[in-house]
Amino acid sequence: MGGALSGLTTRGRCLLAAGVAAALCSVVLNERDLLRVAVFVVALPLIVCGFTAIAKVGLQAERHLAPARVPVGGRAEVALTVRSTGRLPTGGLLVSDGVPYALGGKPRFVIEHLPRHTGTQLRYAVQPMLRGIQQLGPLKATITDPFGLAEFERELARTSRLVVVPRVVPLSGVPGGSGLGSGDDGSIRLNVGHGEDDAIVRPYRQGDDLRKVHWRSTAKRDEMMVRVEESPWRGGTTVLLDHRVSGHRGTGASSSLEWAVSFAASICVHLHRYGQQIRLVTETGAILVSDAGDGSHSDNAVLDTLAALQPVHQREINCPADPGHGQELIAIIGAADAESVGQLIRYRTRGTRSLAVLLDATAWGPGDGPDGDPQGAAALLTAAGWGVTVARPDIPMTRVWSSICRSGTKRGDSMIAGFGS
Repeated sequence: MGGALSGLTTRGRCLLAAGVAAALCSVVLNERDLLRVAVFVVALPLIVCGFTAIAKVGLQAERHLAPARVPVGGRAEVALTVRSTGRLPTGGLLVSDGVPYALGGKPRFVIEHLPRHTGTQLRYAVQPMLRGIQQLGPLKATITDPFGLAEFERELARTSRLVVVPRVVPLSGVPGGSGLGSGDDGSIRLNVGHGEDDAIVRPYRQGDDLRKVHWRSTAKRDEMMVRVEESPWRGGTTVLLDHRVSGHRGTGASSSLEWAVSFAASICVHLHRYGQQIRLVTETGAILVSDAGDGSHSDNAVLDTLAALQPVHQREINCPADPGHGQELIAIIGAADAESVGQLIRYRTRGTRSLAVLLDATAWGPGDGPDGDPQGAAALLTAAGWGVTVARPDIPMTRVWSSICRSGTKRGDSMIAGFGS
């Protein structure tokens, strides 16, 4: 009985107190008519409270999401089915579902009448604007009586998982000469004439070993050329995503981190459709997703991993080994200086194709971390034979990808125009 009385509202408690007071007055004044009124006033909230508590017990609900995985900016439909299994019809039902702030407002529904053994369907839509693993629920019902004397709250359904994956931008083309889908070894070969040895050469760069100078090509081209030691192509691409807090600027969906995550997802999905084995790693070389080459890899594995990815508070890039694991590498790097990108260059073989997308982080807004030295980082990467492209929020991802493809064709050339603009 005490549990049922806990559902009395302020109005119900006041009415119950008034009935008790009227009963005491009737005894003192010896007024039987007043006692009858007092009994009715006391009994009314108790009876209402009992019936409302019974109605609370006979409720069931289910929640269905369609789809359970939705991209940022997409739309998901939520269907709620509320049934009454009690002996009495239920009315005055307020249903509310827990929705995170990132998905919109909290939906509320009022059910005036819920017949016995039948149910009603309620629907609402969510349109997430930020990636992540979101929890919908719990679904709660508040049952009241027509007089407003009693009120009970009950949890009808637990939470449901909604995966908000990054937005994937359709891309076209692949980096030239990378061997994507062609079975090539991914190296740039020198078209030599009849009788010449088929050497893989490139222009000399400061720091190259003079013992690798290819004198025949040097004499023919009138510039110093060095021999490239060809390493076997492993038929895959590694995508590196820098997700340091200090490397990004902006907040929410418009931050540079969200741009980088969306671009990494777009690259992985695009190259996987070309039959590429994809490996997704962080700026420390830690593997997030790896294609075993047995067909087990799927786009959803990459998207789900990126949906749950959280930024790290590491300030510097610290990669103890080759971040590309011997494969071709596409690195998406936030604010960094020459010392930080030097960690990525240190273990990379010069004969292995390496491409970098440097984010001009300050274009996304101010931040607490250092702005880095984008020009110095770009110059160092270019000198090491990397193809470099700059990304800003006003440049479409498709255009950035086209720049990557061009920098892949012109190995060692830098696409760094517009850093100061």
